[in-house]
Amino acid sequence: MANKLKNEPSLYLQQHASNPVNWYPWGEEALELAREHNLPIFLSIGYSSCHWCHVMEHESFENEEIAKVLNTNFISIKVDKEERTDIDKYFQEVYTLMNGRSGGWPTSIFLTPELKPFYSATYIPPVPKHGMMAFDELLATISKKYKAEPDLLNEKGDEILNALRPKMKIEATKLDIDIINRFVSQAISLYDDKNGGFGKTPKFPQVSTHLTLLELYKITNDKKILDMVTFSLNAMARGGIYDRVDGGFCRYSTDERWLVPHFEKMTYDNALLSELYLKAYDVTKNEIYKDIATLTIDFMIDKMSHDGLFYAASDADNNGIEGEYFVYSFNEAIEAMVVSGLSEKEVFLVADELDISLLGNFEGKSIVNVKDTNKKISNYDIAITALQDIRSKREYPQIDTKVITSWNSMMIKTLFVASDVDDKYLEIAKNSLSQLIAKIFIDNTLYHTAIGDGKPTVKAFLEDYAYFADMLLWAYDKTKNRNYLEFAGDICNEAILKFYKNRHWSYTNGIFASKAEIYDSSYPSSLAMVLSSLDRLTMLGLNDYSRIVADTLEVHSHSLMRQPISSPMLTSVTVRFLNKN
Repeated sequence: MANKLKNEPSLYLQQHASNPVNWYPWGEEALELAREHNLPIFLSIGYSSCHWCHVMEHESFENEEIAKVLNTNFISIKVDKEERTDIDKYFQEVYTLMNGRSGGWPTSIFLTPELKPFYSATYIPPVPKHGMMAFDELLATISKKYKAEPDLLNEKGDEILNALRPKMKIEATKLDIDIINRFVSQAISLYDDKNGGFGKTPKFPQVSTHLTLLELYKITNDKKILDMVTFSLNAMARGGIYDRVDGGFCRYSTDERWLVPHFEKMTYDNALLSELYLKAYDVTKNEIYKDIATLTIDFMIDKMSHDGLFYAASDADNNGIEGEYFVYSFNEAIEAMVVSGLSEKEVFLVADELDISLLGNFEGKSIVNVKDTNKKISNYDIAITALQDIRSKREYPQIDTKVITSWNSMMIKTLFVASDVDDKYLEIAKNSLSQLIAKIFIDNTLYHTAIGDGKPTVKAFLEDYAYFADMLLWAYDKTKNRNYLEFAGDICNEAILKFYKNRHWSYTNGIFASKAEIYDSSYPSSLAMVLSSLDRLTMLGLNDYSRIVADTLEVHSHSLMRQPISSPMLTSVTVRFLNKN
């Protein structure tokens, strides 16, 4: 029997619409029920392509006994983090505050009817493991505690909410050009000189760090900076994180060698990585970087877009199995290459070059990867076509077709960047921009997301304004159409009115008001991106925003000078600002 999610447009919520859990979407109906019956709220936040969200659904939310406990003792609310990034951002801060570390998805939050958080977790297993209580035991414990000691849990919730709103304390320090040396030094300390990239597993591409290093290389001409970038790009291009068969990049690698990816593909990753490889090509003239970028862009156009608008993500799982669409058994790969006309000797040689083996490199099957991106592999194109043919007979992973303003803006910007290497992308970019404006800019109001044919309902957050303006400025740069420039100015002015006050930026306002972070996570921070646009608009003479840029940088100067590596894009903005002032 369908629950309250059955009429929701979000794919993630639809995935849970047939659960025996009596889910509600976020809204007054659920909150009023919690208050009326004095029941705690179980808030579960995730997204459609999230592997562990699928795991927890199968283990717990499809379990009739667990559903009975939830339906009797809790009001259960499901939130799509990509649709309501304001809710997700707020509760990620709650999780971090309660646990002393950053969270992930699914996010599991328990609240009083007055929305005071008293317990938080991410994935919760159905049986005790890794020091975690089983989900049904946890539910029983929380329900008992809530009935016996509601005042105590309310007090705990008040403590968390008070800690979320600390008094603003500004520790300003002098910003100077030494930030370049600090950034490079910190990057070197985190750099994996064996495998490329930064940090340990799980290993993310960290595009903004590489983009900033490229900018600093142009200033310093320090070869060791460029070497870090190119070695990392080569390593990612060799590994399974880059899909050589369809094109495009997966979200992150589960190992240090970039071999075994988490197979979901996100629009923001592919937009930003394409931009990075294009900018690396501009510096190095390495044709491989251009090829990887354009193949990734073409993948996004072919598989992840419709009418010029780009979908949010494709799933990691197929038929409940992670990576099933992407990997190959030895026999099927060999047979397909033989059918393609290669001799037995040629087949085994190219299979070896693509790391396709009898034992495999991933659960008995093979993820395609290469040993050297610069080595020309005989019969490579024939082999890849054969592997594509195998995939064409498989069910493609589920695609979340929501259109997110900030992510589309990233992708359209990359199309404009790509027009430098191939003119065809310019018209594609202009068409996509027109389609995006028609979809998410209604009655002079910018919206965050649109799903299907429905009208958007969630108004834009700072990141949408920031990336939309950045994209418009790239459109102006490549077309010299002044309408794009003036539109970017209007968008930035609106962002200032909505999100800037007393030298501080907020990510969103309202019940889930939260500050705009300076730290780059999956993609550059919205604060850094809006400052970048304001700085560029000032240089282009549209208006003088230098006071806002200077004041914002001063507010964050202490954190920025102490640890610039955590804020690569804001570091880049700072260097540009210092060099011209």
